Amino acid sequence: MIAMFSLSLIFILASCLYFTNAVEWLGKKLNLSQGVIGSIFAAVGTAMPETIIPLIAIVFHKGQASDEIGVGAIVGAPFMLSTLGFFVTGASAIVYALFRKRPFKITPSLTGFQRDLTYFIIIYSVAVITSIVNNYIDIKNIVSIAILVSYFVYVIRTFSSKDDSLRDLKNLYFSNQFHLKPTINLIILQLVFSLFGISYGAHIFIKYTEQLSALLGVPPAILSLIITPIATELPEKLNSILWIGQKKDTLALGNITGAMVFQSSMPVAIGMMFTEWNLTGLTMLTTVLALISSYISLIYAASKKSLSPFILMAGSIFYCIFLLQLL
Repeated sequence: MIAMFSLSLIFILASCLYFTNAVEWLGKKLNLSQGVIGSIFAAVGTAMPETIIPLIAIVFHKGQASDEIGVGAIVGAPFMLSTLGFFVTGASAIVYALFRKRPFKITPSLTGFQRDLTYFIIIYSVAVITSIVNNYIDIKNIVSIAILVSYFVYVIRTFSSKDDSLRDLKNLYFSNQFHLKPTINLIILQLVFSLFGISYGAHIFIKYTEQLSALLGVPPAILSLIITPIATELPEKLNSILWIGQKKDTLALGNITGAMVFQSSMPVAIGMMFTEWNLTGLTMLTTVLALISSYISLIYAASKKSLSPFILMAGSIFYCIFLLQLL
């Protein structure tokens, strides 16, 4: 069991290597900026597997239990990214710097970083406020449409950004292995292959995580609220670690913050349409902590015109607050 658990983790990591390589080449072929590649292509691609599961639970499995599980998963994703996702990115920068693999300072596109967090904070705050006032006036369907429109505005604005283009690309892995030129078709083939690998690896990882947790006597509540969400957000974290190690900070941070914008838009809007959207208890706590963690990073970046890995690592404080409340 432990061997399969370890092998699934290695499989996810290998798939992430192929994914980051493919998405970089896709961006180069389409002449896209790093902001578009990280915040949209990479973010949506790796966020899609864990996004589909709660949406299926909400739309096709009617019932209060399904709604609660779905909504919990929807709000859990931005929380994990804004706390553990930030922490892992900051910590990996420090580790790489200690081994002299990169500078200590993180230097993403601050314009893109601030754009992503601003959109996230505004959209997610509106969603949280809607949950509170929805008991008095049914406005959630109107707000959900507004949130969907906001995401498309965000995409258009990101495409119009003037972030730097990619440099120092490694050879396309499929190109090396099959001795073919890196055509757009071969790039898309590698991208699809890697996404399937990430999805399948995450599925196996969660399966053996559950078995290992049962063997160790971990309560189901701990599994559903702590272990499983960490596993489902693993691809984004691993992608960011890989890009941090390659000194591609705009891609590393964009992968996290872009996923936060996506997760607070599409899944949240659908959750509003098909559920009562009544955030209480731990679900409300996770939304508030995610917003506070994001706001601190945004204020620091805007005031200091730089980004410290320690500020990102502060996200772990809010995750610990959640754990204390849970336990």
